[in-house]
Amino acid sequence: MTNRVLILGGRGRIGSSVAQDLAIHTQAQITITGRSPVPEGEEDAKWLSSKNNWTLGTQVEFLVLDLAEVDKLREAIANSDLVIHCAGPFHYRDTKVLEICIEQGVNYLDVSDHRSYTSKALKYNEQAAAANVTAIINTGIFPGISNSMVRQCVEQFDKPEKIHLSYLVSGSGGAGVTVMRTTFLGLQHTFEAWIDGKWQVVKPYSEREIISFPSPYGRSGVYWFDMPETFTMPHSFPSVKTVITKFGSIPDFYNHLTWVAAHIFPKALMQRRSTIEFLSHVSHFMTDVTNPFTGIGVAVRAEVTGQKDGKTAIYCADLVYANTALASGCGTGSIAQLLLEGKLKKPGVAPVEEALPTDLFVQTMASRGISINHSWVENIPSYAI
Repeated sequence: MTNRVLILGGRGRIGSSVAQDLAIHTQAQITITGRSPVPEGEEDAKWLSSKNNWTLGTQVEFLVLDLAEVDKLREAIANSDLVIHCAGPFHYRDTKVLEICIEQGVNYLDVSDHRSYTSKALKYNEQAAAANVTAIINTGIFPGISNSMVRQCVEQFDKPEKIHLSYLVSGSGGAGVTVMRTTFLGLQHTFEAWIDGKWQVVKPYSEREIISFPSPYGRSGVYWFDMPETFTMPHSFPSVKTVITKFGSIPDFYNHLTWVAAHIFPKALMQRRSTIEFLSHVSHFMTDVTNPFTGIGVAVRAEVTGQKDGKTAIYCADLVYANTALASGCGTGSIAQLLLEGKLKKPGVAPVEEALPTDLFVQTMASRGISINHSWVENIPSYAI
């Protein structure tokens, strides 16, 4: 029997990357959704192929669906074995899709990337467990693959104490305007981070650090950014007293422009949707110009400090991938594959680092040609401020 996968927001850059990964690694019948039909006269697979340089053939079909159409949404979910929610930005989303999945007994994944949605989704843990529904949130590249990199590092220690995550994206990362919106929405408010065993208020895009990323990026600047990992990892790894999540862009002048938006623009202005839309579209236009020079890749560095054999040590994991959007598709698609094959089952709602065992993570990354390098650095930090 062929598995049926529903990808909400499947025509976006991230959603279509997830569909591509599933088409390569599974035999699932994939339904992608969008709020409007594909351009007249084009078949779904041809439309996707023209946008992403890949072909699904009869493995994909398209469904016009607005998430506000609850009855139609419920019917689509009821006819699926797995739902993958890629319709961001998640700052604005309620948990209706997750609730219907629990109601219908359908497994659920999403690419959510904001703590407001994460905190709402986690409240349905008991309901999902009672319904025998596996719901894994925050899949993708960061959050997603980054979470599993941290888990693998944490497992090297007798007592992990500090997590430092750094993300770097070149140009647009191969993503669309929605990801730009997510970035600027993340600049609107201060947020709480787990530092020295207590929740402390942090300003977005503050406290620049210079991190040594693998080639071709080298030493690059990153800044505090509100990510779900900042919120979930203190709960996932109770002995950890500090969790730092920082983000930066290539070329570096984008960082300075983002810093201006976070610290100089009036807060009231940054909290208007019209401002976010303007900045998002201008930024996406700028990256269209710089992408040919910078590429659209991603680098992730996970660094965990803790106690190992009675000594303080640092364990690092580094990843570089040439296309950020495709890396996100691999992160989500790999977990979807494991669910469809029955290799992963964890009833309830959980972030990636709690739901995905390291051995399965290593296997799926290897099958996708994603290389993660690890190293020990004892007693000294591996980056400079």
